[in-house]
Amino acid sequence: MASSTLPPIGARLRAARHRRGVSVRGLAREIGVSASLISQIETDKSSPSVSTLYAISTALDLSLEELFSDETADAGAPELDDDSDEALPLSAANGLVRGLVTAGPLGRRRLGPLVTPDQRELLTLDSGVTWELLGQIPGVHVDFLLITYPPGGSSSGPGLLMRHTGTEFGYVISGELTLTLGFQTHRLAAGDSVSFDSATPHAYRNETTEPAVGVWFVLEHLAA
Repeated sequence: MASSTLPPIGARLRAARHRRGVSVRGLAREIGVSASLISQIETDKSSPSVSTLYAISTALDLSLEELFSDETADAGAPELDDDSDEALPLSAANGLVRGLVTAGPLGRRRLGPLVTPDQRELLTLDSGVTWELLGQIPGVHVDFLLITYPPGGSSSGPGLLMRHTGTEFGYVISGELTLTLGFQTHRLAAGDSVSFDSATPHAYRNETTEPAVGVWFVLEHLAA
């Protein structure tokens, strides 16, 4: 099944961090990882796990639309010293955000109404997990994804759970996934579906020898 593979995600994450005036150390401290991991992700020496990507995107207020965009230019953003703890002054950071909102297509694209397999945009994450964007409508805050977990693939490290904003709906097309949701463990087989508040600590892993494929929707919760 063909997909349109996007350029490595690191440059997009680094550009978003610069636009928001956040240092490597500041971002690492906020999401509870090492600064070296952030640097490795931004230079594409390492791929983020699903949980780390959610943490980074939440900290940087980065939408799925922006994650899937291949726009990487900093649009004139001041260069940060990535080894510094200093962030841009609030007034400068706000100016960059305003410039991003009014700049045009970034975060405002439409994908569809028809999306053929070769038109799907694909992100490859840690342990070979892939997200394929199935459609997108500007102003509608729903992530519509085809997700594949290869054998041994997981959303986070051993024993770690993730949580993020939104309500999650998933349907397994083929293979099996193990879902840890709070204190419960569920075995998801082809034809099974799940729905839950994504703020509940959770993790997915494929403990079988076959890929697990499913369609997932994440409905974002917008601040009042």
